Amino acid sequence: PKGALVITAGFRDIIGIGRQKRAELYNPFFERPKLLIDRNLRFTLNERTNAEGQTLKNVDESEVRILAGELRNNNVDVVAVAFLHSYINPENERTVAKILNQELPDVVIIASHEVDPAYREYERFSTTVVNALLIPVVSRYLGRLDNRLHSLHIDAPLYIMQSNGGLATVDVASNLPAATIESGPATGVIAAAQWGEMLDLKNVLSFDMGGTTAKAGTVVEGIVNMIGECEVGGIVHSGRSVKGSGYPVRYPFVDLAEVSGGGGTIAWIDQGGALMVGPTSAGADPGPACYKKGGSDPTVTDANLVLGRLSPKGLSGGAIPVYPELARAAIESEIAVRLDISVTEAASGIIEIVNNQMMRALRLVSMERGHDPRDFAMIAFGGSGPMHAAFLAEELEVQDVIIPPDSGVFSALGLLMADFRHDFSRSIIQQASEIDRTSLEQIFSELEREAVGILHKEGFTSDRIVIEKNLDLRYLGQSYEISTPLLDTLECTIDRFHLRHEETYGYASRDETVEVVNAHVTARGLTEKPKFVELPLGEVVPQPRAFLKKGRCSFPKLGG
Repeated sequence: PKGALVITAGFRDIIGIGRQKRAELYNPFFERPKLLIDRNLRFTLNERTNAEGQTLKNVDESEVRILAGELRNNNVDVVAVAFLHSYINPENERTVAKILNQELPDVVIIASHEVDPAYREYERFSTTVVNALLIPVVSRYLGRLDNRLHSLHIDAPLYIMQSNGGLATVDVASNLPAATIESGPATGVIAAAQWGEMLDLKNVLSFDMGGTTAKAGTVVEGIVNMIGECEVGGIVHSGRSVKGSGYPVRYPFVDLAEVSGGGGTIAWIDQGGALMVGPTSAGADPGPACYKKGGSDPTVTDANLVLGRLSPKGLSGGAIPVYPELARAAIESEIAVRLDISVTEAASGIIEIVNNQMMRALRLVSMERGHDPRDFAMIAFGGSGPMHAAFLAEELEVQDVIIPPDSGVFSALGLLMADFRHDFSRSIIQQASEIDRTSLEQIFSELEREAVGILHKEGFTSDRIVIEKNLDLRYLGQSYEISTPLLDTLECTIDRFHLRHEETYGYASRDETVEVVNAHVTARGLTEKPKFVELPLGEVVPQPRAFLKKGRCSFPKLGG
């Protein structure tokens, strides 16, 4: 859609300037992603609110109506309104949005305080712009989908998964589509958390390996780990999102590390003669060479087949045929011959490299977040996850690996096990010693009332609603904060912050001044969970379909 941005005078270029971060520090030819709104469609208004929330200059309504005419002449589809310090006092934004809605009834008008009412102007403006531009696209799509379901006489309600791991109605998702950007991979972690609860596992490593990528997440003390920001359309390196390479979107996201490691990931030789795996994938069409759909590149699936990890009789109990001779030929011609090694050695190298890539993702969400993977159990799923889980668990010294039934569609199960969830926040930015407890309680009360109101509209009664309260805390002078549960007293909350800081960064400065940055409320509408059939423990020992003997697999010799 064609979008416009209305911003405080003097700050027209803030979304272009961004932060002083280069995604590729030593690349002189690096180009930042294209700006989502061109400069000629960024309009300024003479208004001003200071950092304390005092209105220094009110909006001139006649100026806004003149602006509405310019927007109409430019045939814009959406308008994002983002003013300085509106997170603490949104009155000027509300005034402008109200007038523009009157003057431009067919245009989507969205204000930043409705999307991301938190400080840090660039991130707030970027989130608002991304959300505004997605509204027409997502709302039209969801509307068509909903209508189509009704035309098919499907009475089941349509719910949308969000990036925070919670469900929302079509109306909520249509107005806040930025909340759904990374929703797909989140479902697997939600399912892993629910399985962990059923199996009485407090700490779970979620490992999802599909056809193109592998994703890792963590559940700590029964709670899914979250992050507060994601760079949309940016570069991912070794599972890490490269700052400055995309469009910042500030919203709770399930903490996921993703690498190019899937069954269809292609192995190749670089110019220096080194064996590489990924990031390119053969996808589903044509797919790995062994599928005989026209693919000729050697993939991870081909390597697993050559090594006897996949049955040559086919997948899905033989319903999907595979062709070992094609897998062997692809690895031999593209890898083995060029490296002057055997096909088996080449296949083993492919598996070892992809396993090490996936290990980075698992370490990122565990060790680099201050968690010891030895305290976790691993739940492995996806089309390829169970085949690689044991090796990864052994390297991380994880003692227990759980392979759920129908692991290939385990992520879809997460959709059926997820609760509804809505997150609301408000910036405070005040030293903890100066916080007035009554004022803090009032802020949380207002956020809770807003969150509960949405869940009531979605059909949840008070006994099916759970509220979680958190404070973003940091040491005075730090640039980033740690989300900490609000405990009975602010002093206890600060003690918990010191502990979490030490777990995350290896130290805590208990004599330092602590600053309260944001208040967060998470409201969950508890859904009915699927009922699983409980089977009695049997005494029959499953027999392997192939037996290992002297370190070699007894599968028939492949390809001569």
